[in-house]
Amino acid sequence: MDNNEHLLKVISNEVKDSINPMTVVTPTVYASIFSEHAQKHGMSVDDEEAVAKDIMQKECTNLSKLQQETSTNTQKLSLSTSKAINAIKTKDESLLNEVLKETQELKHEIELLRESLYKDELTHAYNRKWFHEKFTDQQSATFNQDGTIAMIDLNYFKEINDTHGHNIGDKVLIFIVNELKKINPKVVRYGGDEFLLIFEPSITQDKAHQKITHERKYIITKKLKAHNATFKVSFSFGIAQFKNGDNIATVLEIADKNMYADKIQIKKEITGI
Repeated sequence: MDNNEHLLKVISNEVKDSINPMTVVTPTVYASIFSEHAQKHGMSVDDEEAVAKDIMQKECTNLSKLQQETSTNTQKLSLSTSKAINAIKTKDESLLNEVLKETQELKHEIELLRESLYKDELTHAYNRKWFHEKFTDQQSATFNQDGTIAMIDLNYFKEINDTHGHNIGDKVLIFIVNELKKINPKVVRYGGDEFLLIFEPSITQDKAHQKITHERKYIITKKLKAHNATFKVSFSFGIAQFKNGDNIATVLEIADKNMYADKIQIKKEITGI
């Protein structure tokens, strides 16, 4: 089921790419495009339904776990608050120290819970939820601060999955994220093999371009191992600056167009894996 789930994610990302240029996408059109990509990968409707059901069950389980953890932490906080009030009233130093220890432990648990909400499970990059809550005004769909953003898309990632399997593909994604973190942006997994890099306002667009280009040159030189074979990985990227109040979709569209222009150029130099 894990391989089929991964395959469903691959198909979903291909469908997103197919419908991206379209101004109108009806359910019928979406279903037709999805079916076409699913058939290309040899996935049947029955497989799709089974995997979708499994994913839904996992999501429900995760949600229930999250609700339970939140409820438990709320109860702990309520109890600690009551203890603190009692300790202050009675001037019980021993009880205050106990409350302090409990509060520190609770703070750590809450930080772990928050991290699980905002981190991609596979790569440990930030996820879309973190990006939108941290950098955007969701009511107006605009950025809430200044900065520079880069859109990253792996080259020939489908070829890697088809040649070496989805487990190797997962390891490639983890490798890429770990390498991108070295140039010190915030790394967001935005799609299957698509990432966003967000730089502080002090990093200019030219400086961000320089950092990413340097890291890409290094990554291209690395030979990755898959069983008894080796292969190389590369990516394309596009950069855009944003200001507080800029429309998110417009900025991402600029980065996306720049990325596809870069992809055309880099694929002239790198013709495969």
